[in-house]
Amino acid sequence: MRLPIGNGDYVVRSYDSGDVAALMKYADNAAIARQLLDHFPNPYTEEAAHEWLQSAKKQDPEVSFAIATPDELIGGIGLLLRDDVFRHTAEVGYWLGEPFWGRGIATRALRIFTRWAFREHGFARLEARVFEFNPASRRVLEKAEFTLEGRLRHSVTKNGQLMDMYLYALLADQLEGEEEWNG
Repeated sequence: MRLPIGNGDYVVRSYDSGDVAALMKYADNAAIARQLLDHFPNPYTEEAAHEWLQSAKKQDPEVSFAIATPDELIGGIGLLLRDDVFRHTAEVGYWLGEPFWGRGIATRALRIFTRWAFREHGFARLEARVFEFNPASRRVLEKAEFTLEGRLRHSVTKNGQLMDMYLYALLADQLEGEEEWNG
């Protein structure tokens, strides 16, 4: 399966130079930045949007993608590749514009994206880490068949606060059948 993947109302696709306005519109949100790593800018400026799109286009292999409607980007999803003894493992991350929260879009995007990632890259395992104060993202992972493997106590500092993080994983041999977007 090649990208874009999905049908109907939502797809996972490559970033496009025309995504600048939508990136600024949806990513410039403190509620989103609060849930992500510190390198996700806040405020999310036009310069940051251009820099992100340029870096995404240079990726080889391409591992960062837009979650989009037919009209615009509404979020992002991607992989952090590992090497050495972890070469068959990648970390997955995602975000979605606040107007789209609570509709099951992130769960569906994650389900189809993880299946694509396993097939395209031959991973044995995908991991995701979630801050302790983000139960919505934990539910997304659980609905997408990820398993909670542990609580990493006092493992991160976000906004000056030392806190726990949850580690989730999905193994390639856990998957059953094809996942359709049905968006």
